[in-house]
Amino acid sequence: MGAMIPGAGASTPVSRLGVALLNTWQELSASVEERLTAMSSSERGVFAAGAAERLMSWHEALPEEERAPFTISLRPLLNSVWEGSLGDSTAFTAVKRGVAEYMLSDYCHNDGQDGPEDADDNAAAATLYAAHAYLFECRDFAVWASRRAVDAVDEHLEHLAEQEEDLPDLDEATVAELQRQLRDLDLIANYSKDLRLASLGLPIDTSIRLRVELRAALSSRD
Repeated sequence: MGAMIPGAGASTPVSRLGVALLNTWQELSASVEERLTAMSSSERGVFAAGAAERLMSWHEALPEEERAPFTISLRPLLNSVWEGSLGDSTAFTAVKRGVAEYMLSDYCHNDGQDGPEDADDNAAAATLYAAHAYLFECRDFAVWASRRAVDAVDEHLEHLAEQEEDLPDLDEATVAELQRQLRDLDLIANYSKDLRLASLGLPIDTSIRLRVELRAALSSRD
């Protein structure tokens, strides 16, 4: 997704603002990726789960006829990702099974535009990235979940336009999303001591505390 930049030679205040916003969101995106690189794999997994949760909850709030069945079917997988990321090591099996079911389904294919597009929905893709981030502890999956949340900004604005609601500027909304992600990373960093051991399993009381203090905050769409 890119910002709209006025043509060469434009010198109006609007064009300068557009370029400034483009520079801002590109810098913010780079900052998110740098922070993710520096974090532990467990912290990245929690971040990816938060990004996926916000997209999933938005999708679930759509009118029933607009919801994608495949996306909705991934809710149990996302719940298992949360449980595992916050210290319940028994969730590993459920996440592994969920990813395997996707890999063996028609939604995982190399047919390009000739294949089903369901898994390319932002909420579905972010959920699958979060699951992979939990299982394989790779930085890239968390980065891709972040990018899906940014990609979804345009989709959200289109939906608001259909509801005839006042719309923020696309670039401003993109900046707001990335700023939200950085705030989420700040919050997660406060729990780094607990989360570094989460993949090995945490005491039940610690896991419950993390669910209360982290999952709710990271899931909020505000």
